[in-house]
Amino acid sequence: MKTLVCFCLSFIPAILFAQLDVQFQQPPKEILELVDIEPTPTFWLNSKGDRGIFLERNAFKSLEDLSEEEVRLGGLRIDPKTNGQSRKNYFKNITIKELPSGKEIKAIDLPQPARLSDFNLSPDEKHLGFTHTTPSGIALWVIDLSNGNCKQLTEYNLNGVFGQPYEWCPDNTHILTYTLPVNRSEVSLALPTGPAVQETSGSKSPVRTYQDLLKNKQDEALFEYYATSEVKKVSLAGVKGDFMPAAIYTSVSYSPDGKHIMTKTMTKPFSYIVPYYRFPERTDLYNAEGAFNMTFYEKPLIEELPKGFDAVETGKRYISWRADQPATLYWVEAQDGGDPQNEVEFKDNVYQLSTPFKGEAIFLVALKNRYRGITWGNDQTAIVYDGLWKTRRTGSYLLNPSQPQKRAELIVERSSQDVYSDPGSFETEKDASGRFNVLKLSKNGAKLYLSGQGYSPEGNKPFIDEFDIKSKKTKRLWQADGKSTYETIVKVVDWNKMTMITRIESNQDIPNYYYRTIGSKETTQITAFPNPYASFMAVHKEKIEYKREDGVDLSGTLYLPAGYDKEKDGSLPVFIWAYPREYKSASEAGQIKDSPHAFTRLFYGSAVYWAARGYAVLDNAAFPIVGEGENEPNDSFIEQLVGNAAAAINTMVDMGVADRERVAVGGHSYGAFMTANLLAHSDLFAAGIARSGAYNRTLTPFGFQSEERTFWDNRDLYMNMSPFTHADKINQPLLLIHGEADNNPGTFTLQSERLFGAIKGLGGTSRLVLLPFESHGYAARENILHMLWEMDQWLETYVKNK
Repeated sequence: MKTLVCFCLSFIPAILFAQLDVQFQQPPKEILELVDIEPTPTFWLNSKGDRGIFLERNAFKSLEDLSEEEVRLGGLRIDPKTNGQSRKNYFKNITIKELPSGKEIKAIDLPQPARLSDFNLSPDEKHLGFTHTTPSGIALWVIDLSNGNCKQLTEYNLNGVFGQPYEWCPDNTHILTYTLPVNRSEVSLALPTGPAVQETSGSKSPVRTYQDLLKNKQDEALFEYYATSEVKKVSLAGVKGDFMPAAIYTSVSYSPDGKHIMTKTMTKPFSYIVPYYRFPERTDLYNAEGAFNMTFYEKPLIEELPKGFDAVETGKRYISWRADQPATLYWVEAQDGGDPQNEVEFKDNVYQLSTPFKGEAIFLVALKNRYRGITWGNDQTAIVYDGLWKTRRTGSYLLNPSQPQKRAELIVERSSQDVYSDPGSFETEKDASGRFNVLKLSKNGAKLYLSGQGYSPEGNKPFIDEFDIKSKKTKRLWQADGKSTYETIVKVVDWNKMTMITRIESNQDIPNYYYRTIGSKETTQITAFPNPYASFMAVHKEKIEYKREDGVDLSGTLYLPAGYDKEKDGSLPVFIWAYPREYKSASEAGQIKDSPHAFTRLFYGSAVYWAARGYAVLDNAAFPIVGEGENEPNDSFIEQLVGNAAAAINTMVDMGVADRERVAVGGHSYGAFMTANLLAHSDLFAAGIARSGAYNRTLTPFGFQSEERTFWDNRDLYMNMSPFTHADKINQPLLLIHGEADNNPGTFTLQSERLFGAIKGLGGTSRLVLLPFESHGYAARENILHMLWEMDQWLETYVKNK
């Protein structure tokens, strides 16, 4: 294993500017025993709810895992040895649970060491496909769910660059695999014959600040090399055969009747300014035996789009199989040239075309806003959705696909940010093929069903409703009481008896799965996951609600140390953790969006650990940024940011739990951006911790987060919101932590390096910690434990013992 060091600055003021060789450290015992645990298994249910699957994983990767060679091409990060995605998460064990009997079946003959991923049930749900990754390749395996027997079906030669490298065939006994070309020759990386040149000729093409893009002809050749596959067909008996020729396949899908195949393949020219998913793409149709039929559509390279989040390309988008028909394609086409600023009655139209996929397309529906999706039911019933980011409006409509001349009937139109008015999502079930989801209709076809979170001022109370298609009215069938638990609907397993599987949790109880029949108060437990945080359960947790000075409702979850008595122990040091969010309505910004009874599941980046270290922790503190009417949220970003922080601190001080002079603030990504701004524009905090943020908005000139305006539209906005330009005002200690290989758009590692350099040059107090090999989120155990140690040291030095 490589010898690795973490470069940072000392905490000791006398050598504040020294660069030290710091070895990896571990946080104190109170934190270590909470973070270094065996994670609860993932639990899957099949569509019928009569079988569950437990997937076990390790809590962390190792530094050695992250240090493996990686190539970065077109927005992808590729492991050149396996020809799969680098940094992928793996599972290590599979257990099957028969329901309702509870019988458990262990997987037999799993490959070792088990690095399992890409799980996918066969259409009849009798087998589970998965991949196994070794240091040199990826192979397809299956497990027979009736007995747990595992079997390898391919060599270690699958291409996992775009994700799952296989698709089940409709017959349940064959699988199509994306396989590395048999005669693939290595790419010759000769010296370039000239410079890499790009040119613009006056067309506007604003793009976000993407990372890992192609840079030159060598990158193009490497991208094509790693992305190219042949499609093979393999049986459960292990018999393999050629199926489709070499190409850059991004998807291969059978029609619902299994008689046609649609492929999407990437073509040239590639781009140096946008990621792979905006490269040209060809949609082809084949018969079920893999014989080419026709090219249905050729999408060009999408480098130039109008400005705004609602901008789209012209031509066909979202070409897909219609789930309720044997072989019908549908797609969307913009009616405003793809430019949301063009005023038209309808922005998107939806069309369809059935086999043999020739002739004039059939119009289905016109949408006044951007298309957001369709859930198909049958020839008389479908639900179509639209929305517009600019106005935050979203709508759902009842569509009769057999009568396209009739305008779709509006079910509900609302603000996408008004969670209290959220009607829920329509329930679906598997179609006859087992491969597509369609609307769940009542036996007489007159009713649909909705389930949702049930947002309310008292917290989430999930529900299930019956929806009358004719009247478009709903009837509540069940709702969680939300008095002491948080119960969510996982799946309705018997619509006649209205028996559901739900997940129940509370502040003291880890989520577990139960049977519940509507009308009965009794539940039957399915799983019995142990609580891994027993030592943390004495920590006090409560939802607090308060107001900003301008009247905006705010909230957060307050954690206090176990056994804390404010009368005896006095006020505490405080750690506030938050992430700003933009809203177009003050009332919607103040809505409660979680349950006060949700179990606290700790994770590597949680601030809640410090309640075990004697701090009052305000987690998930609301930091809304509101812009109503013609005003945009960021027009008053700094003022609202400071107002949010002041309200939180004042509330905790008034409660008698917070020491106003010992308050720290922290956040990750946009929360880090928030943290640096708060230190620059207020004196509310003793210190700050900013992880993986972007601090100079001129480096993201075509928009950031929810900001659509460019730097050239509003230079003052970009400069005022950039803590880098106000580094001379950051006079409280700021800990900067960043992954050395951040891949998130805009949050280059350079952002933290430059802000640290500015603070250092201006005589401020800061510490820069670059975690080796880490991306935007952190994965290696060594790095995560060290990060927690850094945070703890910073809080102990500059907050608790200030």
